[in-house]
Amino acid sequence: MDVPHRPAAEKVTRVRDLRASDADRERVVAVLGEALADGRLTMDEHGDRTSRAYAARTLGELTGLTGDLSPEEAQPILVDDRPVSVFFGRTRRDGRWVVPVKLPLLALFGTVELDLREAVLQRRHIVVDSLVLGGRIRLLVPDGVRVDITGRTILTTRDVRARPAAEGPTIEVGGTMIFGSVRARAPRLPLRTRFRNRLTRGGRNG
Repeated sequence: MDVPHRPAAEKVTRVRDLRASDADRERVVAVLGEALADGRLTMDEHGDRTSRAYAARTLGELTGLTGDLSPEEAQPILVDDRPVSVFFGRTRRDGRWVVPVKLPLLALFGTVELDLREAVLQRRHIVVDSLVLGGRIRLLVPDGVRVDITGRTILTTRDVRARPAAEGPTIEVGGTMIFGSVRARAPRLPLRTRFRNRLTRGGRNG
């Protein structure tokens, strides 16, 4: 997960105007290579788009190169600051996507899953402005990220098992949640790390 650094007084950059990384360019080039291999792009089209991908400065420039090659959920980079909403179902955002400073979320008897492990955060403090009725929020956050649930909750369960760092980013879940649940998880540690941690704790207790 990446967090662009900028002065506190600076205006928030539009999602599409965030700077692209080398890894972002390579993601797009890989999709273009697959499209060439299965005949969706000609050699000339592939060459042109690949050149533009390597020259791209922003995420918005990159997304325009693959929009006609795969559905939205399969795009190598998702630049979408629209609200996340679900009605009696399940929706998920994962992979390389941009999390805006304030993300509206609506879950009516459905589940919203937000995987932030490869996401780009516009700021170090993100607010998920939630309206949940009989729904569920599921967050998967990388190590170092704090999750705070500050919204109004009525008969809603909370289960946060993150591993925050002192100077790490914060995901704040605000809004109103009624008859729902909010769960946040960091990925499971490798077996070797968990075993070492148990030994360390055992040594301290002894």
